[in-house]
Amino acid sequence: MKEINVAVLPGDGIGKEIMDACLKLLDKVQLKVGGYTLQYYIIDAGADFYLRTGIDITDSDFKACGEADAILFGAMGLPDVFFEDGTEIAPHLRIREEYGLFAGVRPVKAFPNTPIMLADKRARNIDFVILRESTEGMFASRGKGEIINDAIARDTMEITRETSEKLFDFAFNLARQRKAKGSKGEVTCVDKSNVFRSFAFFRKIFGERAALNPDIIASHNYVDAQALYLVQRPWDFDVLVMENLLADILSDLGGGLVGGMGMAPCAEIGLAHALFQPAHGSAPTIAGKDKANPTAMFLSSAMMLEWLADQESNQNLQTASSMINYAVEEGFRSLRTQPFEYGGPHGFDQHVNTILNIVDEI
Repeated sequence: MKEINVAVLPGDGIGKEIMDACLKLLDKVQLKVGGYTLQYYIIDAGADFYLRTGIDITDSDFKACGEADAILFGAMGLPDVFFEDGTEIAPHLRIREEYGLFAGVRPVKAFPNTPIMLADKRARNIDFVILRESTEGMFASRGKGEIINDAIARDTMEITRETSEKLFDFAFNLARQRKAKGSKGEVTCVDKSNVFRSFAFFRKIFGERAALNPDIIASHNYVDAQALYLVQRPWDFDVLVMENLLADILSDLGGGLVGGMGMAPCAEIGLAHALFQPAHGSAPTIAGKDKANPTAMFLSSAMMLEWLADQESNQNLQTASSMINYAVEEGFRSLRTQPFEYGGPHGFDQHVNTILNIVDEI
């Protein structure tokens, strides 16, 4: 039986409780499906670890992330805990850079009986993906920007052909996979190419890769227009591909459309490594208060199993991924109270148990 090594970083705040629940779910699904074994290597890292040790992650644990078959990440960061330069405690950003996790996959999907921010009934059909380039763009300046004489601050955008080609190829393949399941098969490039040469270069490369994928519709929008369209008609979109900072912003907007960041899973994928995490923060003010939303964590773990299924050519892992997705959807469908509110009639513990019970009944 294949043993799969997973580096597990619970992190800070609610990261610990959602990760604990997620590992219970993964273990239950593993017993149900069989045909593989997940071996967890728990890593202590993040803001609380920084307060205790003066570092955010040890060198050996950082290396272990690269040696693992996959990385499962909770949430990191605490209010008022920063490095000396004022930046956040975020070892996952270094993991992205060091291990080449260029494709940030952020699904935005409406689930039954969850709060939907738009009154239009079509908002119940929201199901698109924001694909975020996760290693360059404005984030290439992280730790490298300069402040000159306390008068000028400067950061530099970086777009490379190599990474952009990989990103766009990933986008078209993702749209093709979604098309096979009933989506429209369209990739929209989102940029600000009417102002910045870097974005014009980004769009130029997109056009070149689109020409190699004629079976998929290729379109493009300026980011300001795209923000408007995500409020006016988000159900019209399939795969939206964009630079790091733009996607960081619009993916939060996407989460807001379907009930909040607790509904926002994420996969950070490279050619040889991948990290899976909820897109939300550590929310320490609600930690341990029965208010955390485990949905994004659960869905991220399903994305991990799906990716591993492809890496390992193991259908059992794909079955396990589908089982988690089904249990999450049925968990919301089974609710009698609308809208769903964590910490209200359906708290964290109750919802986790609901999901686990659904898996038992499959």
